[in-house]
Amino acid sequence: MEQMIHYFENIPSSHRAAIIVGGITFFWILEGIVPLFNLKYKKWKHAVPNIFFTLTTILVNLPLAFLLFKISEWSVANNFGIINWLPEMPLWLYVVLGVMLLDLIGAYTAHLVEHKVKPLWMVHLVHHTDHNVDTTTANRHHPLESMIRYFFTLVGVLAVGAPIGIIMLYQSLSVVLSQFNHANIQLPKKVDKALSWVIVSPDMHKVHHHFVLPYTDSNYGNIFSIWDRLFGTYMELDPDKITYGVDTFPDEKENGSIWGLLKQPFHKYRKPTTGQS
Repeated sequence: MEQMIHYFENIPSSHRAAIIVGGITFFWILEGIVPLFNLKYKKWKHAVPNIFFTLTTILVNLPLAFLLFKISEWSVANNFGIINWLPEMPLWLYVVLGVMLLDLIGAYTAHLVEHKVKPLWMVHLVHHTDHNVDTTTANRHHPLESMIRYFFTLVGVLAVGAPIGIIMLYQSLSVVLSQFNHANIQLPKKVDKALSWVIVSPDMHKVHHHFVLPYTDSNYGNIFSIWDRLFGTYMELDPDKITYGVDTFPDEKENGSIWGLLKQPFHKYRKPTTGQS
């Protein structure tokens, strides 16, 4: 455990890039072997706007990274934050709690708030208007959302008091798990169900991308599924009944255009409808 944390404390930028590219490549290949849906789309054409928004997310995060390091450094130096106020514990437990709490604040809470606050929902909409969810959808976030998510991450780092090694571990897991649970892959139902008791599985997260409420407002988790189960936002829906997209923004052509997606947060708010599968 010490060696792993030491590695993530000093993880080179090239290794972080390799995690992003390697994850997309691995799940992209897997989608061709065991697809959940035989999506009728040109995969490379579909990937273009999603890869574009992956790059904008990286560009937004890079100049803000120093804030993350500074807050982490200050928290550790001043013994500030939840995991630093708890009684002494084994290193493995310290790391697990740190990652879980960062996931709660930086991912689950951020995601929940984006769905409940109208202006933030309009920004987050870019992620939901993908009509063919696959592993490239994982990082399909408007640049404004990248900034919002980073803010929540900074709040999480301060509140948790996480050292930089745990933060880098969390961010790496977050990237890979997001690529995994968005991937258009079909696991054996029993395997997917078993995984969903611990982490967010593909079938669990696909429910969140169903085009109508209440399913859109469910399964907010990114790494751990415990938060949805604990806070009552967990839902199930048979994958065969899932339709991707958002009912209030049905134009697939616009939703596949980079310029159209960049403008999407500035459309007039449209109240979503509540429907069944």
